[in-house]
Amino acid sequence: MFIQTESTPNPATLKFLPGQNVLEVGTADFPSAEAAGKSPLAGRIFAVDGVAAVFFGIDFVTVTKTDAVEWDHIKPAILGAIMEHYQSGAPVIEGEQAASGHAEHTGEDGEIVNQIKELLDTRVRPAVAQDGGDITFHGFDRGVVYLHMQGACAGCPSSTLTLKMGIENLLRHYIPEVVEVRPVAA
Repeated sequence: MFIQTESTPNPATLKFLPGQNVLEVGTADFPSAEAAGKSPLAGRIFAVDGVAAVFFGIDFVTVTKTDAVEWDHIKPAILGAIMEHYQSGAPVIEGEQAASGHAEHTGEDGEIVNQIKELLDTRVRPAVAQDGGDITFHGFDRGVVYLHMQGACAGCPSSTLTLKMGIENLLRHYIPEVVEVRPVAA
């Protein structure tokens, strides 16, 4: 098994590409070792000293390190943990699969919310996934769209610029009811 790595815009996060699917659908975010309880793969990665967060996409794993360690010191151990997991035959996540968050919204803003989600899914999420992250819709209220950045995008120095200049401009262009985009914490 050959695992490729790619840098991300977040210097504390690396993207690992194992050359096979990590998840069948959706994403999975593990912001702490405690959150990794149902994932044997995330558990193995968190066993490496210096790992702060783990995120799974369909075909990638992003790992965020603490400031106290350098990539040169922990990258080989993370590669080993991923390889060991795939050789073990254990599932990536035990039980339920990752969430895709695609429930239809109804009500007064239902059509606007569905347009926002469609644009996020077709225009934004693929680009954000290229950088090893994801973005999830959390709400729409009085013209403000609330989004949550995950994976490499969480805590990235350029995430505010991405939200304001990229995503906000895109949504405002296609959906006049959108006036602002704000980040939310999980």
